[in-house]
Parts: sequence; C-alpha cells; structure tokens
Amino acid sequence: MVSNQVLGARLAAGLLIVAIAVCGCSHLRHTDAGASAPAPVTAASGDARAVPAEPQMTATEAAISAAGASAAAPAAPPAQTRAVVNPSAPKHYTVKRGDTLWGIASMYLRDPWLWPEVWIINPQIPNPHLIYPGDKLALAYGADGRPQVSVEQAGAVRLDPRLRSAALDSAIPTIPYSAIAAFLSRPTVMTTDDIRHAPYVLAFRDRHEIAGSGIEVYVRNLAAAENARFAIVHVGDALRDPDDGKVVGYVGIYTATALVQRPGDPAKALLIDPARETLRGDRLLSADASETPITFALRAPASDVHGRIIDVVGGTELAGQYAVVVINRGKRHGLEPGNVLAIDQAGDVVRDLYRGGQRIGSSSALGSSFAPKVRLPDERSGTLLVFKVFDRVSFGLIVGASDTIHTADVVRNP
Repeated sequence: MVSNQVLGARLAAGLLIVAIAVCGCSHLRHTDAGASAPAPVTAASGDARAVPAEPQMTATEAAISAAGASAAAPAAPPAQTRAVVNPSAPKHYTVKRGDTLWGIASMYLRDPWLWPEVWIINPQIPNPHLIYPGDKLALAYGADGRPQVSVEQAGAVRLDPRLRSAALDSAIPTIPYSAIAAFLSRPTVMTTDDIRHAPYVLAFRDRHEIAGSGIEVYVRNLAAAENARFAIVHVGDALRDPDDGKVVGYVGIYTATALVQRPGDPAKALLIDPARETLRGDRLLSADASETPITFALRAPASDVHGRIIDVVGGTELAGQYAVVVINRGKRHGLEPGNVLAIDQAGDVVRDLYRGGQRIGSSSALGSSFAPKVRLPDERSGTLLVFKVFDRVSFGLIVGASDTIHTADVVRNP
C-alpha cells in the first residue's frame, strides 16, 4: 500500500511535466508565427549588457541583397579586357606637340588599331574625335572591366581665343605628316593616258639640273592663265597586280607646286611648296583636288582583305618603319583611309630532301631537283596603315616593323 506522501510526490511530478509540455507547444507556435518578422530589439536599460548589433552591409552588399538571394556578386574584370592595355600604359598623359594618334594608341594599347574600342568621346568638347596638344588623357576601367581612355581635361587650344594673335595648334595627326607629305596632293596614281597627255617640265632657268623652291621652270603643253597652280609629280615605275599581271597604274610622287608666271608654249612657272626635288620630264596635274586628311580614325577593315605589297616607294625592294608602300587592294576591296593591316613575310618555297628517312640526291645535285616542294608558313613582320585609297591600289605607311619587309609580302586583316 502506497503512503500519502508518495502519492503526493507523484502527483506533483505529473503536474510539472504537463506544464512543461504546454509551455513548449506554446513557444513553438509563437516561433513559427514570427519566423518571417523578427521582433524589434529594445534598448537595454540599467546595468544590463546590450546585445551586439549585426554588422552593417556595404552599399554593394545591400544592392545585391535587394536584388534577391539568387543574385550573384559582379565577377572580376575579364582578363582579356585588360590584356589589350599595355602594361606600361600611363594613368594620365598630357598630349604634346609632335605626338601622333598612332603613337598615343601604341602607348596605351598592345594593338593600336583597337583605339576606337577604348576611346570615350566627350560630347561637351568641340570636335570630340580629335585630340589636341595640351589635352590631358586618363585611363580608367568601366563597370564591365573594359578599359577606357578619355579627355580628362581639355587643353587651352580648345578654348575660344579672344585677344590672341598666335595661331592655335591643330589636332594631332594620325601618322607623321612628314612621312606622307609627298603623297597628299592628288592624283598620285597615274594611268598611261594621264602621263601621255599631261604637261611636263621641259627645262630649268639658269641651266639647273634639278629644281627646288624659288626656281623657275619651263613647261610644255600647258594651257593656263597667269597665277594658275598645278601639282608637279614625278612618274615612278609601273604598278603590276600579281593576281592578274595587269598594269594598274604608275606611282606619281608629288614634288612641288608650279605657279604660272607667263602663259605660252613653253610657259614659265615658279616652284613653290616643294616636297622633294623636281626633275625634267616631271608631269603637271591639276592642283584643285582636295588633299588627303591626316586625322582619320584607326580601325580594322570592315571586310576581309588579303593582298600583297607591289611597290616600295623610292625604287627599292626592301622597306622598314615609316616607308611608304603600294598594295594591290583599294576601294573595290573595301579599304578606306585609316584601315590597319598586318604584314606577313611571304614564306619561302623549299624542297623536301628528307622525306622517307633519307636525303634525296645526296650523291647528285640533279637528283634534288625532283624533291617535292614545300611552302613555308608566312611570318608576321610588321603593321601597315592605309592613308590613301584608289580603285585597285592603295598607299600605306609602315608604322611598325619587326623584320625586313619586301615587295610581294602579304597584307591582311590584323
């Protein structure tokens, strides 16, 4: 028989267990109901310690959080976007007199013809495509990691002059003016008919053998009034397209401008604005055509171009940096001034004397002539910038050369 004390103890324990179970269920229901909205934290009073606050988010973290839990943080800038920038590219650069766009692009980029992809135009600046001495350029990276070069501060040359008598600096040219000055007057590619019917230099006054600035010349077949102007060009070798063997023209190199002093046959003219010496037999052409701009934009050709160098101006077969060459591609092939082409040294053709594990004709030179021919691959040797375009041919300036460049070398898209 159980005593009253034992029964009382058991009853008290049972009531305690029931109370704990009821409190636990109530607590679970309260937690489930308020899981999505945590209760506000009240400030601690008296000597009670304050509960540590959650660390505050940065603006970037807050934006990511607001975009949703599934939104990922922005990825690091792609390596290829930074790969176009020269490792030694300055963060800031002030444009100086004598600079060229090609030189600045080469300073910032591994491939200068990518300049339009990084140049950021400022619409608040007059002529935003042009760069002037005194402009301060800045290199930065956009939100997507792409490099950007822009005018951080315009030079004084862009300001409207008020009480100034000095001439303002012009925009920097794309390539050195001195390298192409002799090719800026048109035309510089002449046909057989142009040569046959054009007036020509007969002789020089005072028996000069060659003529420069200020020398008077006598010209045949020139029907022109006094003070008329004509461009004098020196006729170079025939330009033959290796694709079909046809003569596509003759190089006409500008030498000077002839200012007519006395009409007649022969007429007398004064040489002005010389670019090189004038010789007997040089032809006169109309000088009223527009000149070739020298501030054109750098870019790769819009179409696929694959041609060859057909002439090195100057009568040689070898060329280096800042030499002018003629290529057998022009307007009909989609070329425009400012297009950049890669120059590949044409691979040699050699005979394979070792096919089959032994040398062919080792005992006789005659036997080696029957060995199969193998063409070696082309090798990159330089960069060409097209500055003047005709229908089937173009003039280009070699702006970079890692090896000797020859006639018949290949030009193609970079």
